[in-house]
Amino acid sequence: MTALSVVPTTRLPDLSRVPAVDEVGVNERVARFQSRSIKTSSKVEALKLILSMIDLTTLEGQDTPGTVRQLCQKAIHLHDALPGLPHVAAVCVYPTMVHVARDALQGYDIKVASVATAFPSGQSTLDVKLDDTRMAVEAGADEIDMVISRGAFLAGDYRYVFDEIRAVKEACGDAHLKVILETGELGTLDRVRRASVLAMHAGADFIKTSTGKIQPAATMQVTFVMLQAIRDYFRETGRMVGMKPAGGISSAKLAIHYLVMLRETLGNAWMTPEWFRFGASSLANDVLMQLMKQSTGVYQSADYFSQD
Repeated sequence: MTALSVVPTTRLPDLSRVPAVDEVGVNERVARFQSRSIKTSSKVEALKLILSMIDLTTLEGQDTPGTVRQLCQKAIHLHDALPGLPHVAAVCVYPTMVHVARDALQGYDIKVASVATAFPSGQSTLDVKLDDTRMAVEAGADEIDMVISRGAFLAGDYRYVFDEIRAVKEACGDAHLKVILETGELGTLDRVRRASVLAMHAGADFIKTSTGKIQPAATMQVTFVMLQAIRDYFRETGRMVGMKPAGGISSAKLAIHYLVMLRETLGNAWMTPEWFRFGASSLANDVLMQLMKQSTGVYQSADYFSQD
C-alpha cells in the first residue's frame, strides 16, 4: 500500500453523517489489544521501532538554546552502549527555537518539528497563527504541530475550524502538518471522531491527540477511534494520513500495545515513522532500559538516562 497524491477536498464534510462511536465496542477492542503477547525476538524489533517513531519534545517556558541543544544531543546519541539503535523521528520545539534545533541536527536524518498557532490554547487570531506558522517554516521546521480552535469546534462552528486548518496548511508550504485535536477537551469519542474527519478533509498530514498540557491526554480508546477514522478516510479518498498519540505514554509495554492496535487497525503500511509517531519524550528512557535488559539480562539504573 502506498500513499496516493490526492488533494484534500475544499468542501466542508457533512459531519452529521459521521457514524456514532460504539464506546462499549471500543473498550472491548482495546482490552483485546492489551491482552496480546509477543515473542522476545519480536519485542526487541518492536522496541527499536518505537524509538524510531518518537518525537523528542521540549515545550516549556524555561526552554533555552542550551536545553534544546541538549535534547538534540540525546536524539543523536540515545545510548552509546547500544550500537545500531535507530534515531528518533523528530525533535519538537517552539518556533523561536527551531533554528537552534536545525543547526544542532545538521547532517542527521532527524526532523525538526515546531508547535504553532498559539500553542497550546489556540486562543489567538488567524493572522497571528499564520505568522507563527510561517516563522517556524522559514526557520527550518520540517513539520508543524497546530492546535485546533476547540471553542469554535465545541460551539459547532465547523466551517471556522475547517477553514483555519486549510489556511495553516497553505502557510506550511512543503512542511507536513500535524493537527492536534486536544481530545481531553472534546469530551466524547463522537466528537473525537468528528474532529478527526474534519481535520483530514481540511488537509492534515497527521492527526494528533493532545498537546500534552491537558489531562487526559492520549488514551488507547481515543487513539483507536482516530485510527478507525483514518482507515475509513483512506478507503474513501485513497490518501494516507498519519497518527500521533501524545502525552501519557511513558512505558514501553504500553507503547507496544499501541503498535499492536496500529497494525491490526491500519496494517503494516502505517508501521513506519513516516505515518506513526509517539509524542512522549519520557518513553525513550523506558524503551532504552528495556533494550538494555534484553541485551545484558539486567536493568540499568534510571540514573544512566537523561531526563531531558
